This record gives sequence, C-alpha cells and structure tokens, in this order.
Amino acid sequence: MDKSALKSSLHHFIEQINNRHLLEDYYHEMKNIVKMTDQNAWDSLTDAQKKEVLMSWQESEDDNNLVDHNIVMARYKEWL
Repeated sequence: MDKSALKSSLHHFIEQINNRHLLEDYYHEMKNIVKMTDQNAWDSLTDAQKKEVLMSWQESEDDNNLVDHNIVMARYKEWL
C-alpha cells in the first residue's frame, strides 16, 4: 500500500470513531509519534539522563563491568 492509500485508510478509520475520548487518545498518541520522529531521542533527554547515559557508556568500556550474555539470559529467562 502506498503512502496516499495508507493516509486514506487512516482517515477512513478515524471517521468511523464516534467516541470523543478515544479520538482524543488517538490524537495524543499520533502527536507523540510525530514528535518522536521529528526529534533525536538524545535531545529529548534531560541533562541528568544524558549524564547517566554517558557514564554508563564509559563504564561499559571496562571489560570488568561487563556480564556474559549467557549469564544475563539465564538470569532474566522468565522475562524474555
């Protein structure tokens, strides 16, 4: 399906919704999706979050801080 057909289908689905709250929910979700695609994820982080990511990256450079893949998989098996 091309972009034009997708837009048309999306409009068709929206036109079928009569519940105001549901329409508002979809509106806010679509607004968030558009916002996230328009901005870099890094730019959406706070300064504290950026600092934490950079510190984690630095810590990952030390092999002593790394955990073997098999150990992680075994430890969190029930979540995967």
